[in-house]
Amino acid sequence: MKILLTAINAKYIHSNLAVHSLKAYAQSYCVPREGSLPLSTDTAEYTINQQPDELLMDLYRRKPDVICFSCYIWNIAFVEELVTELKKVLPQTHIWLGGPEVSYDAVKVLERLPGVCGVMKGEGEETFAQLCRIYCGAGAQGVPDSLSSVKGITYRDSGGGIAENPWRDVLDLSAVPFVYKDMELFRHKIVYYESSRGCPFSCSYCLSSVDKRLRFRDTALVKQELQFFIDARVPQVKFVDRTFNCNHRHAMEIWTYISEHDNGITNFHFEIAADLLNEEELDLFGKMRPGLIQLEIGIQSTNPCTVKEIRRTMDFEKAAHTVRRIRDNGNIHQHLDLIAGLPYEDMESFKRSFDDVYALRPDQLQLGFLKVLKGSYMEQQKEAYGLVHKSSPCYEVLRTKWLSYGDVLRLKGIEEMVEVYYNSGQYTRTLERLIEEFDSPFDMFDRLRKFYEEKDHMNVQHRRSARYEILLSFISSCCEEKTEYYRELLVFDYYLRENAKTRPEFAGDHMLTKEQLREFYEKEEKERKYLEGYEASDRNQLRRMTHLERFTCLGKTVLFDYMQRNPLNQEARTCMIDM
Repeated sequence: MKILLTAINAKYIHSNLAVHSLKAYAQSYCVPREGSLPLSTDTAEYTINQQPDELLMDLYRRKPDVICFSCYIWNIAFVEELVTELKKVLPQTHIWLGGPEVSYDAVKVLERLPGVCGVMKGEGEETFAQLCRIYCGAGAQGVPDSLSSVKGITYRDSGGGIAENPWRDVLDLSAVPFVYKDMELFRHKIVYYESSRGCPFSCSYCLSSVDKRLRFRDTALVKQELQFFIDARVPQVKFVDRTFNCNHRHAMEIWTYISEHDNGITNFHFEIAADLLNEEELDLFGKMRPGLIQLEIGIQSTNPCTVKEIRRTMDFEKAAHTVRRIRDNGNIHQHLDLIAGLPYEDMESFKRSFDDVYALRPDQLQLGFLKVLKGSYMEQQKEAYGLVHKSSPCYEVLRTKWLSYGDVLRLKGIEEMVEVYYNSGQYTRTLERLIEEFDSPFDMFDRLRKFYEEKDHMNVQHRRSARYEILLSFISSCCEEKTEYYRELLVFDYYLRENAKTRPEFAGDHMLTKEQLREFYEKEEKERKYLEGYEASDRNQLRRMTHLERFTCLGKTVLFDYMQRNPLNQEARTCMIDM
């Protein structure tokens, strides 16, 4: 019996933990019974950027007896189109769906997709294993009569009707096998890992609030598995735990372990609640290698009425203090989230939330838009909030009582400007000064959005140097008398990240002569005053791996060293040179 678990990911670098977990569980717990068909389970991963025909051909060639699709908001439209065509070319293949996008309206899914046999609802490991036993024992033809005892599914019965079975009780997470063996399969991909399932909180926009049965994987197992990643020198391990630090003992054991077994390469990503961090955890953070961990912190809103209405538990003042303390250590990347479209959040309120979070100077500020997920409390309350959202995935907010569609479009433009000019990390010195020219950070990005729209720069693929030129043009329109000062700051930002030997147009003429450059590198080759670690390099190699630039605004010459970059933001090391 050939069963194929199929994932259609948003990007090539993503991997799908769910299908690998289901496969590992079935292989561990499905013991063939006498007279049963042998079980063969495999996984297939694709992306939504591929052509549906490409997937259709590949799946046809595999000829599975049963095929299961993992369904999320980013791939459900693709999956529905694909399974409709797949049933035409593989009419005998049984098609099953699973995942959050089909779990909460399974009957409607089966009504909409007549070629699908059933839906696995919620946590899928034991449900999938039981289906595997049934298929191997009964063969495809006798399966419908055997499904009434399988918890966690909605399916077509032998009479063609739709039957709903009760949801399944949750698993002991420690019973789920470790899914990673051959890391070659995950080369150049993000590796996902979970040490807990469920969430203790009840945020109304999140499906984790539907099931609060929080469980933790045994920490002894977790340590063994993390050591596997460390030994394999995996670049990044991304924990999918909803609030990793909701249990202090569990979090502290894991953070201590990865700190003590750091291989100097692997980065671990955690989604946390900053206001829950205590002194012991913060002290440990301060001792970690730069780049060992990175933190994603959901602020969502700083409006107390909004936070209360969405049933979120957060002490913003405590969270802000914690974020600042971590930032001041300079060794951990912090990614802070805001959500536009929440109840009681109008444009003025969102502006305050934005400015509050921007003041914390996170490494990234993610301005997201509310997605009204099936099965969430937010969906139940949408009429009360005047909440109108897109009918198709990703069910994104269009307007609310407090926010018009025009407001949403305005925030979309601001989001684009934040992504390009803040989250890219390419304009840090310029933005630090430019913010002071405006009433608030929100106002600056809003003015920049308006400039982009007026100049028809939106929705255009600009080369990197063009983004600097556009920003300089914007600055000139706002504070013309300071244009030259900001041009130099932009040049500084450009060379912080870019070892460019072709000088960009906005940078103007180089203020150092060829003779001055030659003299500096000849002297540095002999004295090694500024460039330690380059002992094997001659003057020409030194010049290729560095850049020298004179800045009037600093009254100094700056040496940019590209071999020794900051591990968090990849900025070049800089030295002030008197010459």
